[in-house]
Amino acid sequence: MKISYYPGCTLKTKAKNLDRAAIASLTALGVEVTEIDRWNCCGAVHSLTADDLIHQVGPVRNLIRAKEQGAKKLVTLCSMCYNTLARANRIMKTDEVKRATINRFMTEEIDYAGEVEVVHFLTFLQEEIGWEAVKEKVKVPLTGLAVAPYYGCTLQRPADVGIEPFGSYSLMTGLLEALGATVVPFNAADKCCGSYQVLGSPAGENSAGAAILNLAAGAGIEALATSCPLCEYNLGKQQQLMLEKGRIAKNIPTYYFTQLLAVALGLDSAVCHFELNTRISVDLLKDKNCLAAA
Repeated sequence: MKISYYPGCTLKTKAKNLDRAAIASLTALGVEVTEIDRWNCCGAVHSLTADDLIHQVGPVRNLIRAKEQGAKKLVTLCSMCYNTLARANRIMKTDEVKRATINRFMTEEIDYAGEVEVVHFLTFLQEEIGWEAVKEKVKVPLTGLAVAPYYGCTLQRPADVGIEPFGSYSLMTGLLEALGATVVPFNAADKCCGSYQVLGSPAGENSAGAAILNLAAGAGIEALATSCPLCEYNLGKQQQLMLEKGRIAKNIPTYYFTQLLAVALGLDSAVCHFELNTRISVDLLKDKNCLAAA
């Protein structure tokens, strides 16, 4: 099986622990990954201004690259990349006037009309591989790890591009259960982590992120799994400062779901780049004997 893949900017730098673990896991599952040629930044945030069509050129160019390579589907991983690409794709599919304008902006590109389907990594795993097949490949079950899916803002919103209905977390739940983890219900799984608003606040003063972590601690959650580098920054990398400033009661380890997938498949922990996670995240996996085979 082969897929066309769009990584996005952050997954090549500060979130390579999300990207590398994903690629290694797909290889172990028998999937050949082809990164699209000459991809560019997706724009990170979908413009909410109806006539800001130039903002759509970035994501649409990536879809054109996939079309040029003959791809029918383009798999992506970062929550914000998925959201931005899928919403741009919706415009190109459904709005003839805007589609014509955007295509005219790109004089050196072929025309595009939404021929490529944007697919999130979790959707691909469920639809093309299946949880039972994933479970059969597990070598180091995440037994005893009480983890909650954290979707954040962009995986389910807006409804017409969300990977599943608002308030449903069956995709990541199904994966985590296939990996042997204990999935804990979490009523803040779709709450905003603070997004880019943290840039205007002193480090460690993220009230939105602190509220989520305190709710997780109160629910008996040992770890959070996410698909978004910005969520990981706000909930993971800012955590120690939040603790020192009294914003949270305790640390809650955070992971990209692809890291947990790679660990459960028994892959070398080097592909997970745990040096980019907090120390407590590695310690928890060691305590649960989940890194024994790595």
